[in-house]
Amino acid sequence: MKWRLWEVSTGSRIPTRRLLQQKFYRLFNQHIFYYSFAAVEKHTGITDKMMKLDDLGYNSELEKFRLNHIPDGFEPGRVTAEHKERYMIMTAEGEFEAEITGNMRFTAKNREDFPAVGDWVASITYDSGIAVIHKIFPRLSILKRQATGQTGEVQVIAANIDYAFLVQAVDRDFNINRLERYLTLCNSSGVSPVIVLSKIDLVGEEQLSGMMAVLEERIKNVPVITISNETQAGYDRIRLAIKKGKTYCMLGSSGAGKSSLLNNLSGATLMRTGAISRSTNRGRHVTSHRELIVLENGGILIDNPGMREVGIASSSDGLEVTFETITSLSRDCKFKDCTHTHETDCAVLEAVNRGEIDKASYANYLKMEREKAHFESTVEERRQKDKDFGKMFKNYKKNMNRNSK
Repeated sequence: MKWRLWEVSTGSRIPTRRLLQQKFYRLFNQHIFYYSFAAVEKHTGITDKMMKLDDLGYNSELEKFRLNHIPDGFEPGRVTAEHKERYMIMTAEGEFEAEITGNMRFTAKNREDFPAVGDWVASITYDSGIAVIHKIFPRLSILKRQATGQTGEVQVIAANIDYAFLVQAVDRDFNINRLERYLTLCNSSGVSPVIVLSKIDLVGEEQLSGMMAVLEERIKNVPVITISNETQAGYDRIRLAIKKGKTYCMLGSSGAGKSSLLNNLSGATLMRTGAISRSTNRGRHVTSHRELIVLENGGILIDNPGMREVGIASSSDGLEVTFETITSLSRDCKFKDCTHTHETDCAVLEAVNRGEIDKASYANYLKMEREKAHFESTVEERRQKDKDFGKMFKNYKKNMNRNSK
């Protein structure tokens, strides 16, 4: 049996079978993409018609920006999901699949110029039900890390975050070095961190007390909540910590219990959960994309895929805030450019030798400081290459104009 050809408006001839396949995959992907938010509507009681911008965290500052900088006809909305540069946005009119304009894509210099989950955007919705994003509102905060396997590139985790839950499973995932990395991401972004130790039902009280003692020794002035996803012990504290209109983000490795925490807080199975691999003792990547959920108490929660690498990608003072003791002592060093590794009269080294600074924390600080310096130099190299290429292209156009005369 021969497949008939279908004449399309472009003049190309595409087999009907291929068109059907393309339509099927598009519908299939849309079904997967819409499924999670449909579950939220069903179980939280917040539907498209009932949703207000205030429920998503809209405030007077955002409205002031809209009035002063956004033309009439554009509607504010918040990005609730992102999957391979496809977006879902929620506006006062409902939930829409969205894409960005060609101009936004063309003028983007890096990933930070694209929308991210948590962003407020200005868009126009067409009769087809597809919204087009034209502009991103100024961000209150932006969580980002080094993109895995891409030198000098940044991956945006989420935007406009008020608090971050740093989730670690005490039975297999407890790692203070990694916690210090998450704290540095938060401190670089102006996000308030809350440490959440999950799965406490899988360890004894003595073991948990030992972890808490080590944690309190190295990390100061950060709230710590211990919970069990099975018995829901500690959930009263975490529910009290979630406030209406505030946006929370969950950071942690795969298998740390983030999806179970989200499901328990929402009272529904919004995210699939997976068992720990017996061969590697690592969690499996069950959550595959970032998504914003509105809880019954009005809190706004963003779930993220598990992160195995947490590379420092900011030149701000996040590292200095995380390691406040080292930063404070460095002012007493003999040399202003002291690296705290071998210099004489180094106040930091002296404190390490006296036992005033934990050696593991000191080593972690040096490692992240080197990463930060390497990232900054790589970014500068990329900027210089782009600048050189721009000059070369400009000279090329000049020569072409001369030759055409």
